[in-house]
Amino acid sequence: HSDASKGAQRFLPMVAGRFERFFYARKKRAEEGRMMKGFKKTFCGVLAAMTLGLSATSVAEDAVGWPEKADLKFGFIKLTDMAPLAIAYEKGYFEEEGLFVTLEAQANWKVLLDRVIDGQLDGAHMLAGQPLGATIGYGTEAHIITAFSMDLNGNGITVSNSVWEEMKKHIPSKDGKPVHPIKADTLKPVVEQYKDAGKSFKMGMVFPVSTHNYELRYWLAAGGLNPGYYAPHKGDTSGQLQADVLLSVTPPPQMPATLEAGTIHGYCVGEPWNQQAVFKGIGVPVITDYEIWKNNPEKVFGVSKGWAEEYPNTHVRVVKAMIRAAKWLDENNNANRPEAVKILSRPNYVGADYDVIANSMTGTFEYEKGDKRDIPDFNVFFRHNATYPYYSDAIWYLTQMRRWGQISESKPDSWYMDIAKKVYRPDIYTQAAKSLIAEGKMSADEFPDFASEDGFKPPQSEFIDNVTYDGRKPNEYLSKFPIGLKDGDTL
Repeated sequence: HSDASKGAQRFLPMVAGRFERFFYARKKRAEEGRMMKGFKKTFCGVLAAMTLGLSATSVAEDAVGWPEKADLKFGFIKLTDMAPLAIAYEKGYFEEEGLFVTLEAQANWKVLLDRVIDGQLDGAHMLAGQPLGATIGYGTEAHIITAFSMDLNGNGITVSNSVWEEMKKHIPSKDGKPVHPIKADTLKPVVEQYKDAGKSFKMGMVFPVSTHNYELRYWLAAGGLNPGYYAPHKGDTSGQLQADVLLSVTPPPQMPATLEAGTIHGYCVGEPWNQQAVFKGIGVPVITDYEIWKNNPEKVFGVSKGWAEEYPNTHVRVVKAMIRAAKWLDENNNANRPEAVKILSRPNYVGADYDVIANSMTGTFEYEKGDKRDIPDFNVFFRHNATYPYYSDAIWYLTQMRRWGQISESKPDSWYMDIAKKVYRPDIYTQAAKSLIAEGKMSADEFPDFASEDGFKPPQSEFIDNVTYDGRKPNEYLSKFPIGLKDGDTL
């Protein structure tokens, strides 16, 4: 048919160019001793399509459509929860979507966000609070969106050895080991000792809008310690107003060294930097975020709104590849985790020792040296609908921004919903998931029921203070806390 012939004429040069890049990428990785699996199958498929001269509509386009941009650069921070990006690359899931991706470690979260905003990066592994904070104008203002949640849990709070020795005096034990979860009530007497001695008690977190900041603040406040307030309307973004504990920013890989130097007395960070403190013998992780808020959302994959609008097919295909990577990471009861740890230990990814990463990523977590406990869900990438961008997750972060003053004035419940819908994009996720289902790569029962899903999880009560969170009622939620700003409060 003439139409098919014309389609093929447009299609074949495009396929040939992409195939050339595909071949080069696979050849390069083969030379580096990495995977070559699936190359023959893909080669034969593309070659057959070119030989038969099939039309653009029958081969070049599926329900999603060809990616508008195929060569992509994504940023990440050296943390184990960047794993979906690494696995999507290493297992060829990006390439199967016609995407040729470069992954590049970034110096810190601010640099990473700025490079997404100015277009140096097409997208990035982000703190869940970053797209929200940028969109509402806290810090660098830009409209960032996310259609993919990268993981649940994965963080911990570590204190120095000297602080731990003092905390232990107030922690009950069973069979010679501390009873977990350890609440901040046991830290309070230590902080008071520092105050009596005229010293400040200092802790590190990774970024003002990071999960780590909010989790550390939540834990401290639940134990009766005020972590301090922000007052951007007064030009004060220190987050230390009225604080019992002074919190400050330290990039994740630098946390152990900063603790060892005595600059801070503890920190909240993602793995492997809590386990690194155990291996180096410089500190003790006292609690995981799984114990602060069971199955809490952690990182997201973020892109600018403008980028998403310019490259919609590309965006959906990126999400497809990362969904498959997340599933691979969790399938068969984490059977693939040892291989994932081996990949992540490479210097171009996390670059920590295999044993350090494996200590938390293979279903265990070591607190005090030798006190290793089973926490199968410490890192979750796909189970519990971990990849779905729930509005209720976004709203929880916004409530914490309001609780600690990053949002200076009260907002109606409708405002929280409006911002969540601007930033979190389950519609894009749903398109990607349905495409995977149609292709037979995933099954419908592995996802939420898209016909009835409204973006809100049921009310959650598994917090360390047993306060129930209902994402539909943010102001009511804020009113439940003895420490923190509430409706009508302004510093």
